[in-house]
Amino acid sequence: MSNLAASPEFEAVQASVAHSVLLNPRLVELTPRSGISIKRTLPHREIRLIGAWCFVDHYGPTNQSGAMKVAAHPHTGLQTVTWLFSGEVEHRDSVGSVQQIKPGELNIMTAGFGISHSELSSNSTDDLHGIQLWIALPDQDRFIKPSFNHHDDLPISQSENTRIQVFIGSFSGLTAPTKNYSPLLGAEILFKKQAEESFDLNNKFEHGFLLVEGQAKINGQEVPVGSLLYLSTGNNHVELECTKYSRLILLGGEPLLEPLIMWWNFIARTHDEIVEMREDWENDAVRFTAFWDQIGEKIPAPQLPNLKLRPRN
Repeated sequence: MSNLAASPEFEAVQASVAHSVLLNPRLVELTPRSGISIKRTLPHREIRLIGAWCFVDHYGPTNQSGAMKVAAHPHTGLQTVTWLFSGEVEHRDSVGSVQQIKPGELNIMTAGFGISHSELSSNSTDDLHGIQLWIALPDQDRFIKPSFNHHDDLPISQSENTRIQVFIGSFSGLTAPTKNYSPLLGAEILFKKQAEESFDLNNKFEHGFLLVEGQAKINGQEVPVGSLLYLSTGNNHVELECTKYSRLILLGGEPLLEPLIMWWNFIARTHDEIVEMREDWENDAVRFTAFWDQIGEKIPAPQLPNLKLRPRN
């Protein structure tokens, strides 16, 4: 998914001592070609990263026909993660991937040195609801060869109260087969009935709980739908109190202490790298190989601000 916020570079500071921080979303438009708004909780002025998770968009549910139509756009230095709760989306990219994704399946695209892709929701359903996540690649891996993987065999556990599916890392006795480049966790927790549950956490990880639907209290703190509760390192467990059919996304990871520049759809370390990446996209350079899709368009890069971009975090 393309980052099309009016200000692609975001002034943000990593909280260093907070035990928990409630991150309320800001509304942004998904694309200029759609009237759909999304709720963005990361990056945030108070929290820039959760581990290597650097971008969290929650969109839908919507019954708008043609809900997602994101034309070809580039990425560098990151992985994109697509996770749906309802609907279907077709992914196409410059390494030749063509993949339909459905709820409970995972699309993970590793941009590395550079990749371009597009996303188009299926006409078979008007209902679309999901999240788009980005993972910053560590410095040693950020120029690797681009690739794409689809997983429809992710582990699930069921209890009387909850259904848990892990799509990255390990949680609650489950481990996903996903390839990641830093210690990470991504999971969906669905409450089948109103209940209270306690889960063990890796105390070396930062964590974030995004409430997708329902009502929830996390460690006694009420979290509105669309908001994300950040928990710092040092937490060994979490207490969840949720109503029936509440759905949460759990993200976690060891703090990524590398300075980053995150501008538009690029993650880099210097201003000059961002300039080069933008020029390569605008000039159809080989790192962003052209590909065919039904949309037949290309999203132009925004203009760089009249200042030197500086790494943060």
